[in-house]
Amino acid sequence: MRASELAAAVALLTGAALCLTGAIGLQRFPDILVRMHAAAKPVSLGIVLLLAGAALRVHGVHDVLEIVLIAALQLLTTPIAAHMVGRAAFRAGEPLDPRTRR
Repeated sequence: MRASELAAAVALLTGAALCLTGAIGLQRFPDILVRMHAAAKPVSLGIVLLLAGAALRVHGVHDVLEIVLIAALQLLTTPIAAHMVGRAAFRAGEPLDPRTRR
C-alpha cells in the first residue's frame, strides 16, 4: 500500500466518523441550537476530509480542482446556513432546553 493510498484511507475513515458523530448529535441533543452546532461543525470538517480522501485517489488535475471548489463552497455555505437556521428558530421562539444558556 502506497503512502497516498494510506493517507486517502485515513482521511476517508476520519471524515466518515466525523459525519457519523454529527448525525448522532442531531438525534441525541435536546434543542435546535445545540443540534445546529452538531450539524455544522463536525459535518463540515467530515465532508472536507472525505473530499480530501477522494482528491488523493483521483488522478486528473481537473477532478482535483472540482473537489477543491466543492470543499470551498461547503466551508463557505455551511456556517451561514447554520446561523440562519439558529436565528430563525430563536426568533420563532423555539423552546430551549433548560441547560442551554442564551
